[in-house]
Amino acid sequence: MTALSSSRSLPELAQETRLAAQTLAGLSEAQKNQAIEAIAQALSHAEADILAANRADREIAETENLSPALYARLKLDATKLRGAIAGVRDVGKLPDPVGQVQIQRRLDEGLVLRRITCPVGVLGVIFESRPDAVMQIASLAIKSGNGAILKGGREAIRSCKAIVQAIQAGLSQSDVDPAAIQLLTSRSEIAELLKLDKDVDLIIPRGSNAFVRYVQDNTHIPVLGHADGVCHLYLDKAADAAKAVAIAVDAKTHYPAACNAVETLLVHQDLAETLLPQVAAALHQAKVQLKGDEQTQAALSAAQLGAGLEAAAEEDWSTEYGDLTLAIKVVDSTKAAIAHISQYGSRHTDAIVTENQATADRFLAQVDSAGVYHNCSTRFADGFRYGFGAEVGISTQKLPPRGPVGLEGLITYKYQMVGDGHIAATYTGDAARPFLHEDF
Repeated sequence: MTALSSSRSLPELAQETRLAAQTLAGLSEAQKNQAIEAIAQALSHAEADILAANRADREIAETENLSPALYARLKLDATKLRGAIAGVRDVGKLPDPVGQVQIQRRLDEGLVLRRITCPVGVLGVIFESRPDAVMQIASLAIKSGNGAILKGGREAIRSCKAIVQAIQAGLSQSDVDPAAIQLLTSRSEIAELLKLDKDVDLIIPRGSNAFVRYVQDNTHIPVLGHADGVCHLYLDKAADAAKAVAIAVDAKTHYPAACNAVETLLVHQDLAETLLPQVAAALHQAKVQLKGDEQTQAALSAAQLGAGLEAAAEEDWSTEYGDLTLAIKVVDSTKAAIAHISQYGSRHTDAIVTENQATADRFLAQVDSAGVYHNCSTRFADGFRYGFGAEVGISTQKLPPRGPVGLEGLITYKYQMVGDGHIAATYTGDAARPFLHEDF
């Protein structure tokens, strides 16, 4: 049952999810894997209903002039749905992250300390568009032993409902209580969800900068996520031309609505009259709208590529376009490129193209982002591509988890100690018994 079809209050629903999560936390790996396979089968059986719901969402989105970036994330066709279902099964193939012994230490004879991984508890995940995220989050939550309360955007409400109904139908054929995965459908429920610090352990917002800031400012629950996806690609003076063109086009055009698409291209001044026109021509061919600083404008005008080029304003350097628009700036050194990224970047993913290993090493060490790449596209910043099976989101915070958050980011640990009548007084005072502190 979802929140839409229930007369329960949100606090009651959250308590139900917590109880379901507590039971889920004690299930075996085989039981969780069977539940994930049941979800995959139920989603496959519900394909027609899910696609019909998504078409209905998109028809309404078109009448409401939804932004191109959100519309691209909203669209769910048969190929994308089947890929997402395959991703659900991939999560089932991953090693169980729960119950792993990180420390096993003998403090004294008969007194043993263990640090063991365990689920976080209940996740509150709020996202815009991207109904396929529901499948990723649900499978990761089940595998990591967590419950999840999901809130999708209004534009994807029909899609999300159809997907969650299928997920709950699958769970009903397993040992996992379907209440472990819940869906909220009202915007007003977001503010209420953010107040449930006794029953929700982690909030994961996926949306605009303003929305993530709102979440961070209006809850006492820990928040994991990123506000902006202002990613950079720097073409160093030692860049290989073919690699630079291919990477720039891929990083911008492969999926421009994604948060890991590049938004600013930085080009070393030595390449302004040579490589920059080649890259600009390829981007123009891919229908990318370019915005450039004065040096970029001069270089592309001289190469007769200035038609349609707009002047870049200060705000362009910190803008996540989410579509086929790219800002270009010419810099005089790697130091300047790193400084620009430090000032305007969002600590998401930034890349350098260069054949100079020392320069690459400097960039990799000094750029303070969750993902820093050498000679490859920023589009690789993704949980599936990292081999995580899927992700609940990308975190740009400094403390772990950072980057694409898969199973490992959804667990914590607890200390378990087993003794035989041991008391702390034995190990204090003048006749204190010494600890062994033996790892085994």
